[in-house]
Amino acid sequence: MSSNNSDDNHSDEHIYDGIRELDNALPNWWVNLLYYTMIFSGLYFLYYGVGSGPTLVEEYQKEKQRIELALWMDAAKHPAEIPAGEEELRALLSLPARVQAGKSIFQVRCASCHGAEGQGGIGPNLTDDYWLHGGKMTEIRDTVTRGVPEKGMPPWGALLKKDEIHSVVAFIKSIRGSQPPNAKAPQGVKVEE
Repeated sequence: MSSNNSDDNHSDEHIYDGIRELDNALPNWWVNLLYYTMIFSGLYFLYYGVGSGPTLVEEYQKEKQRIELALWMDAAKHPAEIPAGEEELRALLSLPARVQAGKSIFQVRCASCHGAEGQGGIGPNLTDDYWLHGGKMTEIRDTVTRGVPEKGMPPWGALLKKDEIHSVVAFIKSIRGSQPPNAKAPQGVKVEE
């Protein structure tokens, strides 16, 4: 095979297996893309690596706060869903079906933090006489509805129906004094009934 040297092709005089390697220039679009990528990488490193750019954890926390605020605002838009008072909620304690429904919801939504029997875990013990945000049924309802975002408890008012929240409150009140094993130490203020 003969090697033709033309003016259009630049050769570095490297021939292997009868194939002549040409030294053609890279396409302009490829070279420009390379330079843009290098510039972007440098700016990205300066902003996120050594600058004041937010970390992934900071971005997550900011988005989590935004979602929690939106859920709380949505729950606050429905004041008609909040019952009149303590008596209406106390009446639920005499309805075993409502307490059982509250237990089922509690097992799915709350047990991961408060324990399967309300004994506490990440969250406080719900079976003793001590309460962080009030031990009246209306106060428990408000805590469940609005949550405690600064401590990691989501506002359930936007996710649960009115009857579901009332059932959960009835269940929580029904386990008071049950003394489950491995109960978390008391937290908050003692509430007498």
